[in-house]
Amino acid sequence: QVQLVESGGGLVQAGGSLRLSCVASGRTFSRYTMGWFRQAPGKEREFVAAISRFSSTYYADSVKGRFVISRDNAKNMVYLQMNSLKPADTAVYYCAAAVSVIATTSPAYDYWGQGTQVTVSS
Repeated sequence: QVQLVESGGGLVQAGGSLRLSCVASGRTFSRYTMGWFRQAPGKEREFVAAISRFSSTYYADSVKGRFVISRDNAKNMVYLQMNSLKPADTAVYYCAAAVSVIATTSPAYDYWGQGTQVTVSS
């Protein structure tokens, strides 16, 4: 069982930056693919970024070049650095963990955090 807790959300102006953090419980963090998803009001949850246990990274086209996912296995942490934020990035952001080596869709993830709100004002 893995428990995930996100932090770092907030209100930021368009063009600004935020860094989301997610801490995971358990001693096998390094074995999981870690991902970030987001869900805006009235929309389905969508994939944002993922980092495999081998540190391969994957990004949605909408955030490529603006967001960077990273992990620190010694601290059981995964981060999402978000730059050049746009109002369209406004959503609840979720951290997730997957046993699968490559996971870019919601069903592939086994554990989820509660989410953190990111609001980007224009």
